[in-house]
Amino acid sequence: MRNLILLLFFLFLLSGCSSYKTTNDYVFPSKTEKAKYIKSYNQTLGLWDVTFEETDVATSYGTAHVIMSGPKNGEPVILFSGTDASSTMWFPNIKEFNKDYRVYAIDFPLEAGKSKASVTKFSNKEIGYFYNEVFEHFQMKNINLVGISRGGWIATFLALQPDNKIKKIVLLSPAQTFGGIKNIVKVLSGLMLKMYPSHKNLSVFFNSFSYYPDKINGLFKEQLFLAYKYGNSKPRYLKMSRFSDNDLRSLKIPVMVLVGDHDIMNSEKILEKARKFIPNTETALIKNAGHFLSIDQSEIINKKVVDFLNKN
Repeated sequence: MRNLILLLFFLFLLSGCSSYKTTNDYVFPSKTEKAKYIKSYNQTLGLWDVTFEETDVATSYGTAHVIMSGPKNGEPVILFSGTDASSTMWFPNIKEFNKDYRVYAIDFPLEAGKSKASVTKFSNKEIGYFYNEVFEHFQMKNINLVGISRGGWIATFLALQPDNKIKKIVLLSPAQTFGGIKNIVKVLSGLMLKMYPSHKNLSVFFNSFSYYPDKINGLFKEQLFLAYKYGNSKPRYLKMSRFSDNDLRSLKIPVMVLVGDHDIMNSEKILEKARKFIPNTETALIKNAGHFLSIDQSEIINKKVVDFLNKN
């Protein structure tokens, strides 16, 4: 039974590996449905209790939508969200992150959000090229990366690329970075929501991924629901192969890894692996937190991330 579930899961993910072709809007084929999603996105963005600005950056692979906040002369901090959650998901964290740092939240172009890809899939190298073009646009140096779930994998991948300008990375329950899925049955609640979008399945999803699902703001919940209901994004899990021990050893920059004690993606064992192989790493198991640990325990996460970034 477990093998059958895994097969169905991977077949679903493989369906996202179509051939290259140009498209007007790969994620939202319907303008009406996209407008509903963007309206919901903007409502969630209203939860950001900071002054921010939005801009679009043209790249060789499409348009990157970037939300910027914090002092313009501050050291850059890049936020990478989880799958289909978009940059709006940082609403419990942004106020603390941008006090001393210039924060850039970038929507992933092949998922629900405001970025827009010019192709229907990226290779891993092209993901790197896409983000590096954004970094170059803003003339960034001493770059700090903060990524959650799929965003954690991207942050690690970028930090492993040669000649990068990355100073530190923070990995919040990074998907597939250190190992496989801890609880495949509960993780499949995301697949069920994608295949059969309903508010009932949305509730099951948040009950699986969050320790405090009832405390998650309803605007964000609705936005994520519309992302699954109307969006055509497909997670590229099979491209996200776990990094080798040698890859981890080659990370010479400071790395922080945080995992919730009720995370269904990662077990506490990945913290042991991080400490074993990454030369300069800090780890912590966050109590009463699920995969959405940046929301479940925002105050704890905010303090740990900022303290880590502030260290010389």
